[in-house]
This record gives sequence, C-alpha cells and structure tokens, in this order.
Amino acid sequence: MSLAAGSQRALLTLARSAVETAVGGTAEPGVVEDPVLFERRGAFVTLRKRTRLRGCIGRVEPDAPLGAMLPDVARLAALHDPRFPPVVAAELSEIRIEISLLSVPAPVTAPSEIAVGRDGLIVAASGRRGLLLPQVAVEYEWTVEQFLEETCRKAGLSPEAWREERVRVLSFQAEVFAETE
Repeated sequence: MSLAAGSQRALLTLARSAVETAVGGTAEPGVVEDPVLFERRGAFVTLRKRTRLRGCIGRVEPDAPLGAMLPDVARLAALHDPRFPPVVAAELSEIRIEISLLSVPAPVTAPSEIAVGRDGLIVAASGRRGLLLPQVAVEYEWTVEQFLEETCRKAGLSPEAWREERVRVLSFQAEVFAETE
C-alpha cells in the first residue's frame, strides 16, 4: 500500500488547493496529474494548526475516485468539522495537511487481532458508527482496550459496548503522509 513520493505530493497539492479555495485564500493553480487520482480508496484529510487538530473528515467507502473525493473531504475538514469553527484564510500559513489512505475494513473477532499503530477501528451498532484512525491511538498512547473503548465513545456507545455481540468491530490500515514544514 506504499505510494510513491510523487503521488503523495500530487494528493497533498490537490487537498491544499481545495482547502485554500474553500476558505478564500489564493490557491496555487496547477495541474495535478497522477494515476493515483483514479484509484477508489477510502481517505481522510486531517488539518493541523501547528500540532493541534484543526479538522478531520473523510470517507471509508470509496464512492468516487480520489481525484474527486479528496477535494470534497478536504473542504469539509476545513469548513464543516462540527468540533471546530471554519478555517479562515489568515490561518492557512499555519495549517498542515495530512492524508490517510485506507485499506478495506475487515471484521475483528478478538482484541488480539488489533495492533496499536497499525490498525484503525470502526465500531458500529444500533445505527451508530465511530471511527478512529490508527495514528490517534499512538498519539494518546492507548492500549488496545482503551482504543476499543474510545472508538465506542466516538460512536455514542458505552465504552464496554465492543464486548457485546450486537456490536460490529472492524479494523483497517492507513497509509499516512503529510506536508512538511
């Protein structure tokens, strides 16, 4: 699942342009051409201001090629993450973009199948769903059990819900890359 550096740059350029255009900054015009733009993969765009989270939105289901889907989620992360006010043009120089390209989620039958740092998690039950990217568990230094509990909380479920048969737990991997300073 390793993407060439040129393909990573193409996707980061595409996301940066979408964010800058969305917040009224001056986007760098440029043609981004890369075969990766035609791939259908789940993806998340994470915005950080300095080191702090400033927005993160994505799609697990690859419902469109990356070239179409990535700008959409980049704009949503900048303007519509309900945890944060919209990004404004004055912030753009401090915003760094990180992209997570996802593998296809697979069912987890036991916590021992989960590796912190390798896997992201999805917990679903009763019409609710929570997702945490692999880097979140590393950032907070969670154990596997804490990772499961926090993903349940994100879904609006009790922390212990992952132990219930009615709850589906899925794992996925992500290739993560970001703009440099």
